[in-house]
Amino acid sequence: MVGIDEVARRAGVSTATVSRALSGRGHVAAATRERVEAAASELGYVVSASASSLATGRTRNIGVVVPFLNRWFYTSVIEGAQRRLMQYGYDLTLYNLSGVSNERGTVFEHFLLRQRVDAVIAVSLELSPDEVHSLHALGKPLVGVGGPIPGVPTLSIDDLAVSRLATEHLLSLGHTVIAHIGGDVDAEMSFHMPTNRRLGWEAALRDAGIDPRPDLYYPAVFTMESGYLAAKRMLGDPRLRPTAVVVASDEMAIGAILAARDMGLEVPRDISVVGIDDHELAPFFGLTTVAQFPEGQGEGAVELLMHELDQARGDDEATNVPLPFELVVRSSSARPRADRD
Repeated sequence: MVGIDEVARRAGVSTATVSRALSGRGHVAAATRERVEAAASELGYVVSASASSLATGRTRNIGVVVPFLNRWFYTSVIEGAQRRLMQYGYDLTLYNLSGVSNERGTVFEHFLLRQRVDAVIAVSLELSPDEVHSLHALGKPLVGVGGPIPGVPTLSIDDLAVSRLATEHLLSLGHTVIAHIGGDVDAEMSFHMPTNRRLGWEAALRDAGIDPRPDLYYPAVFTMESGYLAAKRMLGDPRLRPTAVVVASDEMAIGAILAARDMGLEVPRDISVVGIDDHELAPFFGLTTVAQFPEGQGEGAVELLMHELDQARGDDEATNVPLPFELVVRSSSARPRADRD
């Protein structure tokens, strides 16, 4: 079996340089790294995960915790994180909390505290001080995605601004009766995302001199089916029917488009629909939406985590990085029908 010393002799460098070059940790000149990689390839040398773990005290494994696995947004974040972790030579262990109610406690009190992961990425989870402290006490760096967490480097989206942008787009087209299909505040998600997206809708209307109507808010649970059912309620009475709707996720927005079609209505002739996410199916449905680039969020979380692993920064230096978002206009939004007739 080929050893690291043979690679070092072939490349004309020290074993320490070989270790740094093949692990991706520590500075190595590009030309030297290429020479080491070529020597390792020629000799068929493969880095031993167990030996590397013993030498560095690390498993080269990152734990990623998500609240749901059956939603496009979360799987997209995971995909971005996994792709970037592979580039750094790390494995990913996924913890999905969408099952029984005590899973969160089991994950944070047992699994993540064992020596199985070097660090943790928490996606759309508002961690408690105890959860943060237990990980930091063991020297495990932690990064959050979705909102600010005290003492933790985070990436967060401004949900109020995102929803405001979607509503302002419809206002700019001349709509004044704009509904909102959003999350059920009685089943509030971490970082108050459903509430913040509703507040963004309300704020944009108020800024335009329009009082938000409570009867134009329809709660749902961020699935296509729930969006479909909420839209059926919204569109049921022609006398109260809005001319446009801001929907808090693309999956619910697609459900709303399907409901309108089933009721004999045309989008956007009879009602304009704007979502949030830029789901992979959004172009297929011509859905106007606010993109929030979930794969980029996963990649950004890994970059932030690699910095934490390299620098071993203290909690007092934790920062919150705002995430980008962008209006993507497609065919599901247009001027109100009365303006076009």
